[in-house]
Amino acid sequence: MHDEIPVVEIVNNWVCDTFADTYRSPVIAARIEQVLNALQPDVVHVHNLLNLSFDLPAMARSRGIPVVATLHDYTLVCPSGGQRLHRAEGYVCHEIDTARCARCFRESPFYTQAALGPAAGAVARSGVLRRAVGGVRRWSPGLLQAAAGVARRASRFSLTEHDVAERQASARRVFEQVNLFVAPSPSIAAEFIRLGVDTSRIRVSDYGFRRLSTVARDTPGPRLRIGFVGTLVWHKGAHVLLDAVRRLPAEAYELSLYGDVNVFPDYVADLRRQAEGLPVRFMGGFAADDAARVYAQMDVLVVPSLWLENSPLVIHEAFMAGVPVVGARMGGIADLVSDGRNGRLYEATSAGELAAVLQAVVDTRSVLSDWARALPPVKSIEDDADAWEAIYRELCPIPRQSHGRRSYSSAR
Repeated sequence: MHDEIPVVEIVNNWVCDTFADTYRSPVIAARIEQVLNALQPDVVHVHNLLNLSFDLPAMARSRGIPVVATLHDYTLVCPSGGQRLHRAEGYVCHEIDTARCARCFRESPFYTQAALGPAAGAVARSGVLRRAVGGVRRWSPGLLQAAAGVARRASRFSLTEHDVAERQASARRVFEQVNLFVAPSPSIAAEFIRLGVDTSRIRVSDYGFRRLSTVARDTPGPRLRIGFVGTLVWHKGAHVLLDAVRRLPAEAYELSLYGDVNVFPDYVADLRRQAEGLPVRFMGGFAADDAARVYAQMDVLVVPSLWLENSPLVIHEAFMAGVPVVGARMGGIADLVSDGRNGRLYEATSAGELAAVLQAVVDTRSVLSDWARALPPVKSIEDDADAWEAIYRELCPIPRQSHGRRSYSSAR
């Protein structure tokens, strides 16, 4: 139970004999079937099919249950996590290239999961093995990584360009089985239309947010206070930001990086080396209740993402806190930041252009006040809930259940 709402959790241990099992696992499909039969929902709301099954929408539709899906990312068409970014080659996948996808997946943590899946099942069944793995994690994480490498090399798990093409065909069938896709940004809506979703099956509706608590903003000092908020992972582009600020006079700014330093420690170690000698602080993560306090200490938020962002949550938070944004011209960032009106945009891979934008702000700090006055309103969580209730009623005007109460199933 979560806040008096019953929740069913299914754990996918990635016991995969084939690539198809990573997105259409027969075991997971059987569990989903049990849940649908038990709940008999009026509407199924899919937030993500990663770790579930591409068969879920068809299974719901076969029972006469309408399906709505929120497009949070590109996991339907990107098997390596949904960012449409080939990390090893530093390539943004504006087009879906199945040969590149096959290479990228073999280099991703998902391939390791699939290779280790059968062993995971054994660990789950054995208390002795579980305690042994826990000890290895605590005392020798390098040994665990080495074991993962051995498992990948020894795995019988194969992957070809044809396998990825089959996955894309399965994704297109999902497009047909979902009654309505809701896109939080015009950018991701346009991308999925280009990828094959019928325009009649998709509409744009941004996320809703709880209002930030009221916190007095810190008085700006002599240095420009630059903030970064997000996961410290390569595709979020913190390294591009560090490359940019290195080109500014050290006495002109201070940079605070907010993000858990333990999630991707190798990348963070690279960032720390890159930041040596600069006025840069690694602040760690923060609780949601502290968001207002964090943004109150910034003059400007930089969103240097390298992937096709959807509708970044941090931009909405910054707007609610009255903080202008400088962002990469990628995906939904450009839907929120109006270049020159309420912030600035720059070419995502160009640290030089970002440095020039920040230097201009250092030189003319008054522009921040002009941008702040032009920040757009942010949809409230209450308005968003009302919008979703209307969508559910549109898809299912008459409840299926005899007692008249509506039952919604949310899959994420």
